[in-house]
Amino acid sequence: MSRLQADHLYKVFGRRPDEAVRRLVDGADREELRAEGTTAAVVDAGFVVEPGQIFVVMGLSGSGKSTLLRMLNGLLEPTAGRVLFDGDDLTALSPRDLRAVRSRRISMVFQHFALFPHRNVLENAAYGLEVQGVPRAERETRAAEALALCGLAGWEKSWPDELSGGMQQRVGLARALATDADLLLMDESFSALDPLIRRDMQDQLLVLQKQLKKTIVFITHDLNEAMRLGDRIAVMRDGRIVQLGTAEDILVRPADDYVASFIQDVDRSRVLTASAVMAAGAPAADCPEDCSCRPVGPDTLVADLCAIAAGAPHPVTVEDTDGTVLGVVSPERLLGVMGGLGTHDTAVKDVTTKGVEDRRAATKDLGAEDASTQDSGAQGSDTENAGIEKSGAQTSGRTSVTKGGDGAENASAKNASAKNGREVTAGA
Repeated sequence: MSRLQADHLYKVFGRRPDEAVRRLVDGADREELRAEGTTAAVVDAGFVVEPGQIFVVMGLSGSGKSTLLRMLNGLLEPTAGRVLFDGDDLTALSPRDLRAVRSRRISMVFQHFALFPHRNVLENAAYGLEVQGVPRAERETRAAEALALCGLAGWEKSWPDELSGGMQQRVGLARALATDADLLLMDESFSALDPLIRRDMQDQLLVLQKQLKKTIVFITHDLNEAMRLGDRIAVMRDGRIVQLGTAEDILVRPADDYVASFIQDVDRSRVLTASAVMAAGAPAADCPEDCSCRPVGPDTLVADLCAIAAGAPHPVTVEDTDGTVLGVVSPERLLGVMGGLGTHDTAVKDVTTKGVEDRRAATKDLGAEDASTQDSGAQGSDTENAGIEKSGAQTSGRTSVTKGGDGAENASAKNASAKNGREVTAGA
């Protein structure tokens, strides 16, 4: 059974949201609704997250990614669709039952962490456990362990106003980790950290994941971060998921020019592995007795392969754990892959030839979204914040939508106007 499933989720703010959903299902454009005072923040989003996965949702500001996250734990009521958590429909729970699920089984980390100024760092990190009724000695021990994991050992008795912004954010992360929840939702959790600290936090998250096998939904606007952390990645644009797959899938087979524009600056050597670039089925390379070169595994990064191939007089052999030869990687193939020419025998779109046009298009989209933030998103944001202040799960009515196929896998990437509706975000 999957841990989390989004089933044809829609979130519409403004007048007649149910009617807006029906129009979207019939093919209406997001901009048409916006002109009428309605914001379609999320449109037909669907995906499955398996236990122990890090599922990353990546998109620019205004793409709908944070609004989607808030529907996953019931802070926002979907206009249509369902959220299934271990098979239970969260959208059908009473406000009381939903709060119980959120307090014990789901932890959420926002970009800006609301720490209690009258509590010290340890007490803030232990707050979630306090809500659960965990005895003081136990919760302080667990909170101290989480703080140490986040690099804050020794700061337990400090006050929030004595910490830098990055340190305050790490206290919020420690608070979420201390509860040992089944599902961890992270909304741009590392975005405000300094680059070196941010990478260190990514490393710590990956180490934690190897130990605890948490199910994590991670929101980011940074494709490099998405590809470093995500077992699977959903790319969002204009409220829709336009591509869903692994980091390698997205890097070598972008769904459209919009996705291709993002991968221009991605370090391919840190994403692609030997299994993606090898000549599959080729015989093992002849290795002289005095050669120090050894076979590599299929998960070896291209960055490491380049170093090995540079000193090898022959192609590098790729072997499985049982010694079975899977293929070979030649220096020529590595050069071709690093240049975006292809992997295996499948030609990959050479985005370099269109790099300038694609980059301009992406920049135009970002600029338009930022501009639209100033004049078109207030209504949706106020609606969302009001809903959260009341209960986090007030029922506003959901429209039943039936549509063939898995929502995200079959979502069409529409070429929408550059002026997108603002993504609605909730204060933590």
